[in-house]
Amino acid sequence: MTQTPPTPVLAPVPAARRGLPAGIWVLGVVSMLMDMSSEMIHAILPIYLTLGLGASALTVGIIEGIAEATAAITKVFSGALSDRIGRRKELAALGYGLAALTKPVFPLAPSIGWLIGARFVDRVGKGIRGAPRDALVSDLAPEGRRGAAFGLRQSLDTVGAFLGPLAAIALLWALSDNFRLVFWGAVPPALLAVVLIVVAVKEPPRRPGLRRIKSPLSRAELRLLGRGYWAVVAVGTLFTLSRFSEAFLILRAEDSGLSVMLVPLVLVGMNAVYAASAWPAGVLSDRIGRLGLLLAGLVALIVADLFLALVPTLAGLSAGVALWGLHMGLTQGLLSALVSETVPAELRGTAFGMFNLVTGIALLAASVLAGALWQDLGAASTFLAGAVFACLAILALPLLHRRLA
Repeated sequence: MTQTPPTPVLAPVPAARRGLPAGIWVLGVVSMLMDMSSEMIHAILPIYLTLGLGASALTVGIIEGIAEATAAITKVFSGALSDRIGRRKELAALGYGLAALTKPVFPLAPSIGWLIGARFVDRVGKGIRGAPRDALVSDLAPEGRRGAAFGLRQSLDTVGAFLGPLAAIALLWALSDNFRLVFWGAVPPALLAVVLIVVAVKEPPRRPGLRRIKSPLSRAELRLLGRGYWAVVAVGTLFTLSRFSEAFLILRAEDSGLSVMLVPLVLVGMNAVYAASAWPAGVLSDRIGRLGLLLAGLVALIVADLFLALVPTLAGLSAGVALWGLHMGLTQGLLSALVSETVPAELRGTAFGMFNLVTGIALLAASVLAGALWQDLGAASTFLAGAVFACLAILALPLLHRRLA
C-alpha cells in the first residue's frame, strides 16, 4: 500500500480551531502525578547517596546513566509492540503501574544495591510507558496542533517535577531531614496516576487505511521511517550529550553552599521555568516552525553551562538553573513533535522507541562522562563539556534543515 507522505515540519502549520482533546489533558495530569512522585525521590536521592551512604559523584553518574538508559532500551520494545498490536493505552498503563509498585522500595532499601535495583525497575516502568504514551498523544492530537499537544503534556509533566521537590523540602523540614519518611510521601501520587490512566483515558479508534505491522523492528520497516526522522534522531542525540542528568545540578547546588534542606529548590526552579515555557513553545512552533526555537534552546543551554561552570555563587547557580529549564522547555516537546511528524502514523510507537533508545544511550555516556570529569577535574569541567556538545548540536541544525526540506 502506498505510504502517506509525512507532514512537512519546516513551514508554519496552520493551527486547528478546536482545542486539545480531553485525553491529552488527562495524560498530562497522569504524567504530572507520576513525575511529582518520582521527583520527590530524585530531588534528594543524590544527596542521600553521597552524604547518607557515602557514594561518590562518579557513582551517582553511573546510577543515573544506567537508570535512564534502561528506560530508553525498554521504550524501543514497548513502542514497537504498540505498533504491532495497534493499541497504546494498555502498555502505557502497565508502565505507570510498575513504576508505582517500586516507590515503596526506596524508603525500605537498606543499601546502595537496593536503591540501584529500585531505580532500575522504576525506569523499566518508565520505558514501558514512554513510547506508547507519546504515540497516543500524537494519535489524539488534532492536525496542526502536535506542537501544542506535546508542549501541554510536557508542561503538566514538569509541573509535577517542581511540585515533587517542593513537597520533599516541606517534608524534610517537617520530619527533621528524615529521608526515608520523605520517600514514603512519594507513594500516593504514583497510585493516583495509575487509577487515572486506567479509568479516564480513552484510546481513539484506529484510522482506516493504516497498515498492520507484523515486524516493526525489521530492517524494511525501519527504512520506512525515512531520512528526515534519522536526522532528527542524530540531532536529538547531540542535544542529549550536552545535557547530562539533572543530578549534577543538585550536586552543584550542594557544592555552592546551599543547605541540604534547600537543595531541592534547584529542581523546583528549573522545572518551574521548564513548565512555563514548554506549552507556549509548542504552540509557537505550530505557527512559525520548530528549528528556530531549537536553536534558541541550545543557545540557552550554552549560557546556562557557562554560568554553572564559571560563576560559582548562588546567583550564578540560579541563573544557570533557570536557563537550563528554559532550554528544556524550548527543545523537548519540539523534538517529540518532529519525531511524530516525520514518520508514518502506524510506526509512531517504533519511532519514539528508537529515538529514546539512541538518546538514552547518549544520556548514559553523558552522565558517566560528567561524573568522571567532576571527580577528576572539578565541577566546572563538567558544565564546560556540556557547552561544547551544545555547540556541536548547533552545527548539526543546518543538516536537519536540509533533511526536512
